[in-house]
Amino acid sequence: MTQNRPRGPQSPDGENTDDRRRPGPAPEDGADTGHAEGDSDRGDVEDGDGGKAESVTDAGPGKKRLIDYPRRGKGGVRRWIPSWRLVLGTSFGVVTATVGAATVAYALVEVPAPTRAAEAQNNVYYWADGTQMAATGGEINRQVVDIGEIPKAMQDAVISAENKTFRTDSGIDPMGIGRAVANMAKGSETQGGSTITQQYVKNAMLGDQPKSVSRKVKELFVSIKVGADMDKPDIMAGYLNTSYYGRGAYGIQAAARTYYGKDAKDLNPSECAFLASLLKGAVYFDPAGSVDIDPAATPKANLTRVTDRWKWVMDEMVKDKHLTAAERAEYPEFPMPRSVSKGAKLGGQVGYLVELAKANVLKDQALGLSADDLARGGYEIHTTFDKKKVEQLETAVKKVREADIRPDKRPKTDTHVQFGGASVDPRTGAIVAIYGGEDATEDFTNNADATGVPVGSTFKPFVLAAALRDGVRDPQRGATQGSAERTPVDPDTTVYSGQDKLRIKNYDGSVWLTAEGEEWLQTNDGNESYGNVSLREAMVRSANSPYVQLGMDTGIPSVRKAAVDAGLLENSLNTSDVPSFSLGISSPSAIRMAGAYGTFAAGGEQREPYSVTQVKRTGRVIYSHKDEPERAFPAAVAGSVTDVLKDVVANDEGTGRNARLPGREVAGKTGTTDGNKSAWFVGYTPQLSTAIDMYRLDDSEKNQKGRFLEMFGTGGQAKVHGASFPAEIWRTYMTEALKGQKVVRFSAPEQP
Repeated sequence: MTQNRPRGPQSPDGENTDDRRRPGPAPEDGADTGHAEGDSDRGDVEDGDGGKAESVTDAGPGKKRLIDYPRRGKGGVRRWIPSWRLVLGTSFGVVTATVGAATVAYALVEVPAPTRAAEAQNNVYYWADGTQMAATGGEINRQVVDIGEIPKAMQDAVISAENKTFRTDSGIDPMGIGRAVANMAKGSETQGGSTITQQYVKNAMLGDQPKSVSRKVKELFVSIKVGADMDKPDIMAGYLNTSYYGRGAYGIQAAARTYYGKDAKDLNPSECAFLASLLKGAVYFDPAGSVDIDPAATPKANLTRVTDRWKWVMDEMVKDKHLTAAERAEYPEFPMPRSVSKGAKLGGQVGYLVELAKANVLKDQALGLSADDLARGGYEIHTTFDKKKVEQLETAVKKVREADIRPDKRPKTDTHVQFGGASVDPRTGAIVAIYGGEDATEDFTNNADATGVPVGSTFKPFVLAAALRDGVRDPQRGATQGSAERTPVDPDTTVYSGQDKLRIKNYDGSVWLTAEGEEWLQTNDGNESYGNVSLREAMVRSANSPYVQLGMDTGIPSVRKAAVDAGLLENSLNTSDVPSFSLGISSPSAIRMAGAYGTFAAGGEQREPYSVTQVKRTGRVIYSHKDEPERAFPAAVAGSVTDVLKDVVANDEGTGRNARLPGREVAGKTGTTDGNKSAWFVGYTPQLSTAIDMYRLDDSEKNQKGRFLEMFGTGGQAKVHGASFPAEIWRTYMTEALKGQKVVRFSAPEQP
């Protein structure tokens, strides 16, 4: 039907200004009419119901739109109601875009490397009996252990308490993530609903990033990827090794040590449930309390909270079939942890022990660890140190210091007094005890190690060993090292002059002269003369002149070699080939002196003193000490030296008689240096070799190995000898250290 068309607007002169044209004759020769052929010139169309539809001008007549909204061809309210096709299409598009974006995000996200804080660990040092001595060296109190060293009960406890679906889930909890995002949007806490995988990701990979929505999203994708790429046991181990348990303990091993003094692998289910409870927040669940952090975290309140939590975890483990009811009944009482420890104390002797063990680790080329490696931590270092013997040695020194060294009464003579000591098992070379000083946090120099203290007459046994092994040079047959040009000596039949102020000669009989052309006149202690004496008697009385001349006849290079063969470090020995070399002007450490005397105790087999038996990393042994003895002296030579040193102690004229141990054979030697600046006693039984030194060192110059002071008048004695305080300390310590051990006698000296 024909519709009446309104006329367009009129111009002032009556012309029609509407740009639409009425149908007319076709244009000639294709002239442009300004219209596409076939276009309708109607501005209104009928809708499907025969009603009028509003004019559509946004897309042009007959043109299709990508999204038909507002709906074309609809009028009134219907124009604004989306069609079911639009609803479904839009929903599909949103879902597709979201999934696509998530897929791209998942593909692009990288699992971060563990943060420095997550990797930082302690080095844990152990006594010889396997108990923990100290945890130090890393930035955080943590020690990583493999999943095999984490009890299944600990794994089950955290699963029951925190993430029951851990072993089957994909690593995330969508509902929990939703709650966390909603909480953040409301300004509330950001926690809630995280899985164990998410907790591991937060602990190990995102721990130093601020909490935010973007972090939560990142955590989601990283957790999904970790859940897909890592095995569940590895995730569990990572989580338990990076979690914080309070009291400065990061990781399950540190927590087990901190709260129960045992390794993680030895925890029982009840203790595991307690440690799992701490993961909810140690500030409020540690029975020791944390009032310094929150006044509400009192010991009483915390104990109540953690007891309830512990019971709940144990019961949940039963519900989840991780424990049977019967197993649960074995633990009716809360497993109260031990009281708070102040952590690894490196004061007293422990600091010296740790530094000594650390030096042992770093110098061992087979292990190949650097100082930086140790600084990163994570190593178990098992030492040779016997805790009881360390305490006994410290007690022996304190006894003398408290009874006899009185700087308050004798400030001029009793100040700056230092003691050092070391005890070595001659059968293995193991350093079982040291005394490094009064306190490692105050006196940094380890007096058991190199201190620059001359050893005095305790060096004479090396002179005797060199002469017994190499013989003395025969001036009639040349001076080479060959046995044909040397004459053997015997401790009892070889005689030397014990005259005081003896003129020392070269092996060929010529007088030895100093660089200034002066003769060397050797004195004895107290200016005593002994006449002609055997090498044994000269050792018993500690006569100087016979051993100085013996050293010249044997040759200082031979004496130096014998000392090194016994176990002294060549760089600790004086480099001058002077007569006094045989009197101990060198300064080996107490450790090395004990070890070198131990070579004689071991029948001539030399073993390097060592302090580390084993090193582990993440439960795996990466180093074990190997016993590699070397033959330093024939058994006959070592036996003869021991036999002579036994007389130094056993003979009533011997300088070492104060070191006698009732019922036991002892071999040893005293040592006192010129100017009375140091005093030593070094002695051994078949089971233990111990060196004790005493000296005075000006504190102001200590770190530069400063000026040694005289000990005339120290301790109320006119002169301090090795036979006095050092021998007394040696005897007190050895009496206790050998108590209860079988009495072992030295082997009879073999004939050369």
